[in-house]
Amino acid sequence: MRRQFLDPRSKGDASEIVSRLCGVQAQVWSAGELAVALRQSTPDKDSVDRGIADRTLMKTWAMRGTLHLLRPSEAGAYLSLMASTGSWLKPSWQKASGVSPKQIDELTEEVAAILGEGAVLTRDQLVTRLVADKRFQSMEERLRSGWGSVLKPLAWRGVLCHGPNQGNKITFTLPERQFGSDWKQVPEPDEAAPVVIESYLGAYGPATPEIFDRWLSLNSTSKPKLRGWFKDMGDKLTEVDVEGRQALMLTEHANELADIAPYKGARLLGSFDQYVLGPGTKDEVILAAEHRSAVSRAAGWISPIVVIHGRVVGVWEILDQEIVVTPFPDSGRLPLKEMEKEAAHVARASQLSRLPVRVV
Repeated sequence: MRRQFLDPRSKGDASEIVSRLCGVQAQVWSAGELAVALRQSTPDKDSVDRGIADRTLMKTWAMRGTLHLLRPSEAGAYLSLMASTGSWLKPSWQKASGVSPKQIDELTEEVAAILGEGAVLTRDQLVTRLVADKRFQSMEERLRSGWGSVLKPLAWRGVLCHGPNQGNKITFTLPERQFGSDWKQVPEPDEAAPVVIESYLGAYGPATPEIFDRWLSLNSTSKPKLRGWFKDMGDKLTEVDVEGRQALMLTEHANELADIAPYKGARLLGSFDQYVLGPGTKDEVILAAEHRSAVSRAAGWISPIVVIHGRVVGVWEILDQEIVVTPFPDSGRLPLKEMEKEAAHVARASQLSRLPVRVV
């Protein structure tokens, strides 16, 4: 809770919070805004938009192939590890997409050249430029798809990211053109791994290599490679026993964790919040297995969550200008006064005047 700016909350801006959380999922833009604002002691719903406007934040496909907010100076390391999975080299991906690894290489080179001219193009504009080349004509339908499956490997290679919206249309641009010296090129995976592992364990540790990879790539990283990365961290990591579970954490945080008192309190967190995305919804310490389906729903939707003493004990939604809380059957009596305080914080983060709480 402390490391994720949940107790106490942060006085920092969106860039600081996004950095600590190893990125904030922004597949649903309003969810990313809320995840940041709820971690601020004085919620600032416009903080993310300002970060995009002043280029202290970038939006691109990253972990698990989903859109994330990242710091431009840090993004390259995360993208490197996603690229290292080589998802487009796998026969299953090639069969589903109808695109070969050679075509991805050619597409990478061509998009880098087009966007390297300083262009900021809508999807339609970029695809129109591409399919003028007969090499890419067979890809037109896939390139125009909003899922972006063919474009994701290009993002991981650092030749494409989202630019400023043009009305309701997304745009694409070249990271180094958009962010200048703040953009660090995509490093080699072995150079990127310790940076990302340290950041991840700093926010979500103690954790295992498998939990880390589930967050990163849905367990698509080569297992020998993954084990090697963690082994190479050496004394920077310490193995700890957490209620009978063996896990790793940053050595520099071990004493702080040993001395810290258990968290006692309540938080209301929004859809797709990093508190549950970081360890994953299969983490039964945070979210009991029998309640996972209430949080991880159809089509990949992650519900807003009620967190009591660090554990997810229910879900919530805004209906008719009030927060409706649905506790899990075994959650016990919820602390209504704390729920009301949290609802007031959600209201400020959502720029609403008031949100009464109703427990169903």
